[in-house]
Amino acid sequence: MSQIPLLCVFLFAFLSQSICLSKLTPKNHGSKIRGMFVFGSSLVDNGNNNFLPNSIAKADYSPYGADFPLGPSGRFTNGKNVIDVLGEKLRLPNYIPPFNDPSTNGSKILHGVNFASGVSGILDDTGSFAGNVISLNQQIRNFESATIPAFELQLGEKSTKIMSDFLFVVGSGGNDYSFNYFRGNNNSTLQDFTANLTTTLSLQLKRLYNLGARKFVLMAINPNGCSPMATRWFPGRACLRKLNKASHMFNSNLKNLVDAVRPQMPGSNLVFVNTYKVIRDIIKSPSTKGFSDVKSPCCEVGPTGVLCKRGGLICKNRSEYVFFDGLHPTEAVNYVIANKAFKSNLKAEVYPFNVKRLSQIYV
Repeated sequence: MSQIPLLCVFLFAFLSQSICLSKLTPKNHGSKIRGMFVFGSSLVDNGNNNFLPNSIAKADYSPYGADFPLGPSGRFTNGKNVIDVLGEKLRLPNYIPPFNDPSTNGSKILHGVNFASGVSGILDDTGSFAGNVISLNQQIRNFESATIPAFELQLGEKSTKIMSDFLFVVGSGGNDYSFNYFRGNNNSTLQDFTANLTTTLSLQLKRLYNLGARKFVLMAINPNGCSPMATRWFPGRACLRKLNKASHMFNSNLKNLVDAVRPQMPGSNLVFVNTYKVIRDIIKSPSTKGFSDVKSPCCEVGPTGVLCKRGGLICKNRSEYVFFDGLHPTEAVNYVIANKAFKSNLKAEVYPFNVKRLSQIYV
């Protein structure tokens, strides 16, 4: 008789854990991914900058969100960003909530949190001209100091046991060139600056690994030299070569980092998504991919040539534009990028394999 209470206790503990874990597991048909933790800049920011005082890097107003179900949300595009579309591909049950939103707590964090911040970079001083932004280092500190304890409180156990079931998406680096190096904030050579960025990022990835991350998706820098922002700075040029050269140099290092850092992080898997190539291919041959305008911003941009004017005009055929504002791609391009990331079999686009395969790996 004395064994019955013990059996009941065991069953209760087992069922409690099963119920808790069932809250984490979406119906995603073969994927082992329960959610995403997202770090980076405006390309993957889901609204963190909305809640930053004294920041001019915000997209919480019209015409941003013109095609997003929730309207202007802080996403720097007309609709869904690449994180939203990847979430769809993984069949996650909801949008990944932004860390800085006070309502991002409790069960809302069980499928991940977005820490990204517009104008931020790998380096702490990147984007400082825009006021308050959240650097990649600070984003990781927010994950460690606030989200992990809250996550463990929800689970009732150590988060490291299930972190391998989450994608850790990192999309940063472009602003370190556009809004740091090329603003004259650094006296080193482009090669030395890029080497420093790569080394710093590798240390940041290792910090995430030590916190339980095992599946990484590393987003390349886009061909920012072809953006309306760049061509406005230097009229008459189809693309600004020095910006694209920097992007290409960083992306080459980032792809090499996938192979270099993995042996130092046992049990990890890293995927490099070459967004530079994906967008460049669209720009080179737009009509074959359903686009017609590869140079103009869809929205009416402000004096800096980067962000849309508040309440400004926007184009009607948004799905045919590559750029929504002076720098950020449209939802249509984000769909192309996410589709390539998820299922492309070309190593020039995803290396060493695609996100779908990454999502099915047991760790």
